[in-house]
Amino acid sequence: MDELRSELAAAADEDRSPPGAPSPWYILRLYVTGRTPSSLRAIARVREVCEEFLPGRYQLQVVDIYQQPALAGGDHITAAPTLVRRAPGPLRKLIGNLSDRERILAGLELGSAAGG
Repeated sequence: MDELRSELAAAADEDRSPPGAPSPWYILRLYVTGRTPSSLRAIARVREVCEEFLPGRYQLQVVDIYQQPALAGGDHITAAPTLVRRAPGPLRKLIGNLSDRERILAGLELGSAAGG
C-alpha cells in the first residue's frame, strides 16, 4: 500500500510540472475475467495504446478478478473488463468493450498526452 502511495505521489508531482517538463507517468490497472476472448482483446489493445502513446511513461497492471478479488473490491469494480487510470489524477474508469482504440484514447484522455 505504501508503494502505491509513493507511486501516486510521484505521478501527482509530475502532473504539476510546468509546461515543457517531462510528461506525467500513467499508472493503469486493467481488470479482466480470466483468459476469455474479451479479456485477451482488452489486454492486447490497452498494451498497444500504451506503447504507442505512452512509451516508457506507464505502468500497467493486469488483474484477473477471479484470482485477485480483493483488488477488484478495493477499486469498486463491478464489471470487466475495466481499465482504471490511477494517475495522473483524477481517477478515471473505462468499463466494457476495450477493443476500440479510439474509445480507450478518449476514456483515458490520452489525446492531450499524445499531443493530439
